[in-house]
Amino acid sequence: MKKSKGFRSRTRRLLRKPPRKRGLPPIGKMLREYQIGDRVHITIEPSVHKGTPHPRFHGKTGVVIGKRGRAYMISVRDGKAEKIIFARSEHLSPA
Repeated sequence: MKKSKGFRSRTRRLLRKPPRKRGLPPIGKMLREYQIGDRVHITIEPSVHKGTPHPRFHGKTGVVIGKRGRAYMISVRDGKAEKIIFARSEHLSPA
């Protein structure tokens, strides 16, 4: 059988919470607003699947450059390239 190459493949350790932190995050994390120009850390919240950035960008820091619906557009350096990532506020924290 062909190996799965899904969006969350090979993230067993990365997208796991410690036992006492399991479940949904506090509501304040989802309601937090960011302004254009704010620096944010990208940390994926494993219990929320919508608006998740690619696991490659977990732990990176970027700048908010806009908003699309409920998600934010974040500019992140990936090597020499500048990438634009779409992520919801649950997966972001202020830098």
